[in-house]
Amino acid sequence: MRITYFYIIILTIIIGILSRTNNNIPLFIGDILYAVLIYFGFRFLFIDSKKTTSLLLGLIFCFCIEISQLIHLDWLVTLRKNALGHYILGQEFLFIDLICLVIGTIAAYFIDYYVLKINK
Repeated sequence: MRITYFYIIILTIIIGILSRTNNNIPLFIGDILYAVLIYFGFRFLFIDSKKTTSLLLGLIFCFCIEISQLIHLDWLVTLRKNALGHYILGQEFLFIDLICLVIGTIAAYFIDYYVLKINK
């Protein structure tokens, strides 16, 4: 099952990068995909834990990253200026991003629930 999570992570990264390079795709899709990536990342790392654990860890992690955007320390600003830092840490705090992160995490949870149910 871990390999399935790995493939989902890679696919999510590819779709996320493509969503940022296509101007026809709304920016909030990237935030939703980010949350999906984080959820499946926790599933990959903690394969034997409950899905709800990954759900909660994913939400906490995503919220911490989003809230950290309110902090403007020099080294964080420098990290956010390069592409990888920008993708991981984001740029500016927006309340709507928190909603997108919740939507993405819950969507990933339901995808995981149904994929696992099908594979059993």
